[in-house]
Amino acid sequence: MNGRSKKLANRLNSFNEELISFVEHCTEDDWSRIGAEGWPLGVTARHIGANHYPAVSGAQMIINGQRLPETRMEEITESANRHAREHAECTKSEVLEILRKHGAKLVEFIRELEDSELDKTGYLPALGRNLTVEQFMEAVILHGGGEHFESIKAAAGK
Repeated sequence: MNGRSKKLANRLNSFNEELISFVEHCTEDDWSRIGAEGWPLGVTARHIGANHYPAVSGAQMIINGQRLPETRMEEITESANRHAREHAECTKSEVLEILRKHGAKLVEFIRELEDSELDKTGYLPALGRNLTVEQFMEAVILHGGGEHFESIKAAAGK
């Protein structure tokens, strides 16, 4: 494992562990509080694990020299809102299982990358710019997922 991939993997793992701990300590009352997204806290936590963590597939596309899908931010928002409606009744155990499973895959994927793979670039249409694999993972997980995490912490008053 390279130093940069280890460092990024550790950051992603810490993010996931903190999110799991937060979800584990949520009360029934917390679970249904509405965050900035307009979704219940539990749905937002599920969204991070089910929609942000699978960014591994986008990173793999960049590494393989494939183009990322021509997805606009409006389409991403529409998909996220559909996910929220479809999983409005998600349970804490379901969300924890998703976070553990997808989080482990995410961290393992990053740990195995070489520096040259972290440096490969691809165009992300939603942001309108090129990103390295490292920047892509930081943008999707730590920034995008991080904003959601801050929202649920604020909704729970924590």
